[in-house]
Amino acid sequence: MPRIILNQAQAQEVATILLDEEAVLIRPDKPFTFVSGVVSPVYCDLRMLNRSPKGRRRVSELLAEGVQALCGADSPDAVAGVATAGIPWAAWVADVLNKPMSYVRDAPKAHGRGQQVEGGLRLAQSAVVVEDLTSTGASAITAVDGLRDLGVRADYVVSICTYGSARADRNFSAAWVHAASLCTVGTVLDAALAGERISPDAHRLVKDWLATGPMSR
Repeated sequence: MPRIILNQAQAQEVATILLDEEAVLIRPDKPFTFVSGVVSPVYCDLRMLNRSPKGRRRVSELLAEGVQALCGADSPDAVAGVATAGIPWAAWVADVLNKPMSYVRDAPKAHGRGQQVEGGLRLAQSAVVVEDLTSTGASAITAVDGLRDLGVRADYVVSICTYGSARADRNFSAAWVHAASLCTVGTVLDAALAGERISPDAHRLVKDWLATGPMSR
């Protein structure tokens, strides 16, 4: 089961913000095709939050609360963003928490200093990884591996939203990572139904896809 970092009321608040900013589109009658070839009735583009100062400020505050709730007494030295979509969120969360911020590429640069991790993190420090959306968890785990290769302890991943993929759960478990999100795509669907933004039939179709489709495996 996908883990919600805070409480259900806050998850619903985030879901409403995502819907208001059109950061999650629900379209079972005209589905989207991902780069992977997966055909999906729902599409998440959380970059749309960047245009809303009020929305991104509130989500950043909740992400910061989420970091504190997930990490507990194991407070990280820094906040690290997954390039590229996680970079602004890591910066905003680091600002709320008054901590250093870094970001992690998917691979080391082929020029300059040849670094994968930018921001000056050092051996034996710790970092929490922040990304916008969790699907399979692969990009976050790549960031975790990059940090660990540098000698940085990276045991936690926080995201705004998750598909609740069983594959992500397996991937995080295999990487010994504690991961949680502010809300799930299922929460967004429920908020859309409650707000009469989608029909009961559309809600059922997308719920079925989440439960039995590629994200469930």
